[in-house]
Amino acid sequence: MRIHKEGTLFIIFSLILLLAIAEITIWYTTLYMLLLTAGALFLFGFIVRFFRYPKRPLKKNPGAVLAPADGKVVIIEEVEESEYFKDKRLQVSIFMSPNNVHINWMPVSGTIEYFKYHKGKYLVAWHPKSSVKNERSSIVVNTGKTKILLRQIAGYVARRIVWYVKEGDKKEQNEQFGFIKFGSRIDLFLPADTEVEVELGQKVVGTETVIAYLD
Repeated sequence: MRIHKEGTLFIIFSLILLLAIAEITIWYTTLYMLLLTAGALFLFGFIVRFFRYPKRPLKKNPGAVLAPADGKVVIIEEVEESEYFKDKRLQVSIFMSPNNVHINWMPVSGTIEYFKYHKGKYLVAWHPKSSVKNERSSIVVNTGKTKILLRQIAGYVARRIVWYVKEGDKKEQNEQFGFIKFGSRIDLFLPADTEVEVELGQKVVGTETVIAYLD
């Protein structure tokens, strides 16, 4: 199993902590220390699993909007997108629990036309206002035929959004564009007349599940 680069420091720190507690436990074997060692072992295992980097075929699907992350579809609705388009858009939101892979992939190929990072609050990621209140990044991708907006949203636990894009970059479908640490959400804003291929509550797989097709 591969580990994502964003997890390196977390894993090193948790491993040092685990080894230090285990060393103390060898010399002072008490119930308290045994429980503390078990907790440190659980933490280490959780962090390793959280930052896993699964091997996937990363096949392109021209014309399709592929899931940018693993998780569950929690919103499908027409909304007024006020930051960039300033018109009606179809919003599809994917919630990532701590059990999901937290890598973010490009759902389409295109040029990064707009990028902005917003400081903000840390409401739970499924909260309706987290899309405009929480720490977040907004990324507009121009496919050459249409434009879509991606929004990385930090949740109550997540406090660190990472992105690998800047305005003017050309990105390929299924190329990594970011990572969100410890629970989060991804919003997609598509043309209002887009017909989606997913349903509320459906679990999706990043780089594989088709969210919609673009004309």
